[in-house]
Amino acid sequence: MGEKYDVSGLSEAQYEPGPRRLVIKNMLGIKKKSEMDRLEAIALKQAEDALFRKYGARHCFTAKDICQLHKLWLGKIYPWAGHYRKVNISKGSFPFAAAAYIPQLMEEFEKVQLAKYTPCNFRDKDKIIRALAEVQVEFILIHPFREGNGRIARLIATLMVLQAGLPLLDFSTVKRKKKDEYFAAVRAGMDKNYKPMEEIFKEVLEVTLSRREGKR
Repeated sequence: MGEKYDVSGLSEAQYEPGPRRLVIKNMLGIKKKSEMDRLEAIALKQAEDALFRKYGARHCFTAKDICQLHKLWLGKIYPWAGHYRKVNISKGSFPFAAAAYIPQLMEEFEKVQLAKYTPCNFRDKDKIIRALAEVQVEFILIHPFREGNGRIARLIATLMVLQAGLPLLDFSTVKRKKKDEYFAAVRAGMDKNYKPMEEIFKEVLEVTLSRREGKR
């Protein structure tokens, strides 16, 4: 969401030296946020290229798979990549799941949402949107990793639409204009209300498909 999280003072909360403490302590000793943003983006693109080939249309995702996604992406940057966080984090005054409960919550996420919605081989667009919305909301509410949860959530959604035979999702509208709306949709999910997130994914799919049509 482009904002710094508040974390407790445990080991994963350490930052590289700097006046604003913007870069989390990493194995490469990178201290500039712009350099870290660039490196993470490159690593994510490389991970995506591998993952799009790895997971097929009939794969049912697991919590272990999601840890492997995170590890593949950030494993050369952070020592805790691929492992559930040990610190509590929040966005403003909104706390995500307490670190102590993450293993149990991810197990439930696997048994309920991932088992129900992957493989995402639905042909009805409304069912696809519902699947994307519920998986997105429940994963973000857990926020299992110290860093990169939003990007992992978008990656999971993209892997799901590929299973449904759709093109790579275009999240540009969410990134540019709908950050507040997106987070409000996440909060609505605390009451199992996935409609706001469904509306967001409906627009994402419309933009994605319209741009594909425009390239033909």
